[in-house]
Amino acid sequence: MIVVENIHKHFGGIRAVNGASLTIETGSITGLIGPNGAGKTTLFNVIAGALKPTSGRVLLDGEDVTGLSPHELFSQGLLRTFQIAHEFSTLTVRENLMMVPPRQSGESLIQAWTKPVVVRREEEAIREKANDVIEFLEISHVADELAGNLSGGQKKLLELGRTMMVDAKIVFLDEVGAGVNRTLLATIGDAILRLNKERGYTFCMIEHDMEFISRLCDPVICMAEGSVLAQGTAEEIKNNEEVIEAYLGTGLKNKPAKEVNA
Repeated sequence: MIVVENIHKHFGGIRAVNGASLTIETGSITGLIGPNGAGKTTLFNVIAGALKPTSGRVLLDGEDVTGLSPHELFSQGLLRTFQIAHEFSTLTVRENLMMVPPRQSGESLIQAWTKPVVVRREEEAIREKANDVIEFLEISHVADELAGNLSGGQKKLLELGRTMMVDAKIVFLDEVGAGVNRTLLATIGDAILRLNKERGYTFCMIEHDMEFISRLCDPVICMAEGSVLAQGTAEEIKNNEEVIEAYLGTGLKNKPAKEVNA
């Protein structure tokens, strides 16, 4: 689905992404790991259109989408979430979800005046979809709560729900587990797995929690110094000597396996 070919992104003399190439297969949940400064988020931003690459290209379903803006990629089914959730804090959870679908008739004052029935029917359909998302994510108890009052984990669930309000082909998740307690993290993981298996979503996620990555992701790609260092199953990555040195730390090489995998 996504093919990244020799992407470079330089900021002056800093090579944040340095010749990264990878493939994200349709129907997969791909994990992207690496130490801080490895270029993971910069690569995400290039793929999602927030940054233009210095060189290289990105293909979506065989089409060159390099340098397209986020809203253009959004219309093609490529969505991303952020490490810090971007909710509309003064709107309810349900209203946040209903804001997502683009080109709603009610956004036009003229349409609202001249075609109120069309606007009302469209809004009812969007509300019904939002209710389906709320039920799927099991967040009915906060459906009418202001989004600004949610916990960090609930905001991450809301961000995931917003991707369900459009026909997403692939969703990029940036540290969905950051700042989330273990109970809610398990709930988020369950939702991602269900979306993948039941609704055919393709995911790529940046994450530091190896237990979470191991549960969800295959393959796992490790980046270091702006390039792809290794790719394989979670178990293969955890036992890869180069990854241990670059990401997990050289001190872990001589620790018992039980302690390393804890």
